[in-house]
Amino acid sequence: MQTKKEMAQHFLKLAAKGNSREAFKLYAGKYFKHHNVYFKGDTLTFMTAIEEDAKMNPDKIFEIQRALEDGDLVAVHSRFRQNPNDLDWAVMHIFRFENDKIVELWDFAQAAPAEMINENGMF
Repeated sequence: MQTKKEMAQHFLKLAAKGNSREAFKLYAGKYFKHHNVYFKGDTLTFMTAIEEDAKMNPDKIFEIQRALEDGDLVAVHSRFRQNPNDLDWAVMHIFRFENDKIVELWDFAQAAPAEMINENGMF
């Protein structure tokens, strides 16, 4: 049996490849809701946007850096690029689970600057 952390990571990997319907079928609960401010809150709109993005950006790079699980919450910190030549983005997804299904999702992103002051970087 998968841990919630493993489920969240697999959900993101499927979604990054444009397989959002499979990701939602496997892992999302019936009353799933998300908090991405750029899309309507319903599941179908969100799934469709993920699929369209994958078609427009087939060379997307999505690398999970770390994942943390605390009860019904999972946080996943990732490195993301729409295209290989783009600068990195740091992305944080926070999942809330009920009965081993994702029922809520938040995502936050920050672009990596071309020149960083902090020698430790974002990853």
